[in-house]
Amino acid sequence: MSMMPDKGHARLPAAASRLARTARVDLLVVANMVEPKSRVLDVGCGDGALLRLLAEERGVDARGIELSQKGVNDCVAKGLSVVQGDADTDLADYPDDAFDYVILSQTLQATRQPRQVLEHMLRIGRHAVVSFPNFGHWRIRMQLAFRGRMPITENLQYFWYETPNIHFCTIRDFVALAQMVDASIERVVALDRFGEPMLVHAPWWVWNLFGDQAVFRLTRKS
Repeated sequence: MSMMPDKGHARLPAAASRLARTARVDLLVVANMVEPKSRVLDVGCGDGALLRLLAEERGVDARGIELSQKGVNDCVAKGLSVVQGDADTDLADYPDDAFDYVILSQTLQATRQPRQVLEHMLRIGRHAVVSFPNFGHWRIRMQLAFRGRMPITENLQYFWYETPNIHFCTIRDFVALAQMVDASIERVVALDRFGEPMLVHAPWWVWNLFGDQAVFRLTRKS
């Protein structure tokens, strides 16, 4: 499995707009993994924050798919091209190589069939960019070990009985999934709980223990 850790910080260039300066750091990391002027599909795009960032800062042809009607309405109000749809069922309708990048930001854990969704992303786009909260972080382990209850963190804010998240995973789990679907890891960034990129050459177990969230860019093996 090939892998190239991202050596750059999450920030876009110094001339970035106020939108970029106020964006969540994980969205900046994702944006930095997308080439300017490319064709992008954001799956589970929410209120369109990432799509808008990509359109304004990277000049991409930005499209989105979102399950909630409110999210679709918010995106349309921003002038974004978004349709209502379900990642678990509707990605199958997209043709092969329709996009340069297919993005799944903080949504993987809410899908019913994560492997199938990832396979469709790699079929639809030349690259797949996936970000997710790391369920292997030491603070989560401590809450489970000493409190004996499902953890609540900044990235996992729901109580167990109301969460939309149904498939939690760790960084090492996702690496194993990438191998399973025969994908190459091109770039990866692990962020600590303060939103700072972790050491580039740290071993996987360090990222798995101390990484609060991760962003991966994958491609199909040729």
